[in-house]
Amino acid sequence: MSWPLVLGCLWVVAAAGVSFLPMRRQYAPGLTLLIAAPVLIVWIGMVHGWFLAGFGAFAFVSMFRKPLWYLTRRALGRKVAE
Repeated sequence: MSWPLVLGCLWVVAAAGVSFLPMRRQYAPGLTLLIAAPVLIVWIGMVHGWFLAGFGAFAFVSMFRKPLWYLTRRALGRKVAE
């Protein structure tokens, strides 16, 4: 198995582990995972093709849909539910 796929699998395990933490302790590791995911998805796309990267992007958006929704609404200047 290639390095991008191994790191992708470790990313998934880390994301599952972070989800077990209390909410106040999820911010730092969650932000790290949020930043690392696009880099990892692009790397997978370059090595294995963009079809697999599409699956990775879909999984990423599925896992982080609420933080991404919040950041999108905030960037557009719309009201954010607190």
